[in-house]
Amino acid sequence: MNNKSSKKMKIIKLILLIIVIALIAGLIAYLYPVMKNLTTPEGQAAFKDRVNSSGVIGFLTLLGLQFAQIFLVVLPGEPLEILAGMCYGAIGGTLFILFSVAFSTTIVFLLVRKFGKEFIYQSFSKERIDKIENSKIFQNPKIIEYILALCFAITGVPKDILIYIGGLLPIKPLHFILISTFCRLPSIISSTIVGQYFSEGNLKVSLIIYGITFVITIIALAIIKFFDKNKITESAFNELK
Repeated sequence: MNNKSSKKMKIIKLILLIIVIALIAGLIAYLYPVMKNLTTPEGQAAFKDRVNSSGVIGFLTLLGLQFAQIFLVVLPGEPLEILAGMCYGAIGGTLFILFSVAFSTTIVFLLVRKFGKEFIYQSFSKERIDKIENSKIFQNPKIIEYILALCFAITGVPKDILIYIGGLLPIKPLHFILISTFCRLPSIISSTIVGQYFSEGNLKVSLIIYGITFVITIIALAIIKFFDKNKITESAFNELK
């Protein structure tokens, strides 16, 4: 990517960032009047009506925010997953997030394959990218899919940078897109369930679900550490920090 292309990409990202800020502000203004009353049956019914009336515009707004979350690396993913659960329920929200993640990941992956590392440097430091690219773990074709599956499945592991470096790794595009999408399911499902219960005014259940998710994550990490005698996964997590 030459300097001219680099400047164009920075301009595009700046424009997208402005659009995202406008979308978030608009979404808050649109949903706030009904979200503040979610603890009442009337407020819950009003929220559902507001979501249903938004139709395609609401769908495209959430899709745009999901793309921005992955492409711009400025938003955490969990709030969008919760919002999807609030708007479409646990099942509908999960399906929406899976579609939007696959769509956004595909675009970023193809852009990296086309423009190379210079494209990634727009979002992450050269030192961090070079560290991962030169890592024996992430360049090992025999274990890369296993490592990526764990990284995307475990809550708390930085996933944004994984989306970008996917185009540099020794993995087939379809395999990477499927892994980066469906291995997020544990986090997506728990967040959309939280969103659904929150939209029903049941904050207590939402907090319990998050607590259970946290405990499961700790147990999973302990099990992985116990069986990973060569500390492959631990090294992979450290490379991403």
